[in-house]
Amino acid sequence: MEFIVIGALVLLVIFAVAQYNRLIRLNITVDEAFAQIEVQLKRRADLIPNLVETVKGYAAHEQGTFDAVVAARAKSTSASTVADVAAADGALTNALRGLLAVAEAYPDLKASSNFLSLQEELSTTENKVSFSRQFYNDTVRSLNTAVKTVPTNFFAGFAKVDAREFYEVENAADRNVPNVKF
Repeated sequence: MEFIVIGALVLLVIFAVAQYNRLIRLNITVDEAFAQIEVQLKRRADLIPNLVETVKGYAAHEQGTFDAVVAARAKSTSASTVADVAAADGALTNALRGLLAVAEAYPDLKASSNFLSLQEELSTTENKVSFSRQFYNDTVRSLNTAVKTVPTNFFAGFAKVDAREFYEVENAADRNVPNVKF
């Protein structure tokens, strides 16, 4: 009888540790996924000064557009929460649309190898940003499911793990990847 009780207690402890560790792993995965979004947004932000300077060389009188891109980039690099990063990301996407629309009016610019290279890098980066957002939301879904379902919900408080917010773009127009085709 003693062995049965001890065996049941050992199994219960193993189960509790496994659930605790699962929650911790999911929480770390969500943190890592958000960090990847920030890495890709930083990569995009780093491309923007080069893109602006290239376009400026051809369209110097479009100062308002350049200022909007620079301001949006500054906001995007200082955002920290998921909601702030998503809002800044949307604003920067809109500003880039304006910059790319300006570029559309300059055939010499569209033919520039430097501009074409930057355009390709921006397109690749946008794809990576999109993938990173999706991966983040997938990991958040897994974590939130674990936090809200039995039996792991009993261990969420002990593990100090809460449900996380999804990466959502507030403005429907911001959900579209900027068109960088020329």
